[in-house]
Amino acid sequence: MKRTSIRFGLYGALTICILFLASWTLGKGLSYDAQEVLGYSSMIISLSFVFFGIRYFRDKENNGQLNFKQALTIGLLISLLTALAFGLLDVIYVKYINPEFMDDYYARSLAQLQESLPADEFEIQKAQLESQKEFWMNPMMNFVIMFLTVFVIGSIITLISGLILKTNSNNA
Repeated sequence: MKRTSIRFGLYGALTICILFLASWTLGKGLSYDAQEVLGYSSMIISLSFVFFGIRYFRDKENNGQLNFKQALTIGLLISLLTALAFGLLDVIYVKYINPEFMDDYYARSLAQLQESLPADEFEIQKAQLESQKEFWMNPMMNFVIMFLTVFVIGSIITLISGLILKTNSNNA
């Protein structure tokens, strides 16, 4: 179980890193909305290894048997490795590769708020963003947010995969 989790977790980690770097190089002119769609798509594609890892364990290592607890353990470990890789990659990206990203993102967020809100509401939202700016621009906070985002999506995929792949037996 451990070997399968590590193997498929590394596949997921490698995939999310490759897709992130590909979208970064190929998607430079895209809007933040399009980049966000690419980012979530990359996460889901990378986390598909949760399903494949659980199925591999059931079919190749456990004689076609799988209980829900085994599925959860394998899926969460794969999700954990994928999430760690993405969290670290995001910190490297915003700290070293594109250190202007957070300032650009902040400026774009303000511009969107200004376009969509009346002046008095905009000033209130701007003050809130200003008070939270340092918190959100902290690289450790970036790691936590990206890690949790991938891990939560991986957890959902784990639950669904576990329900689909578990076998009906006395220990299921």
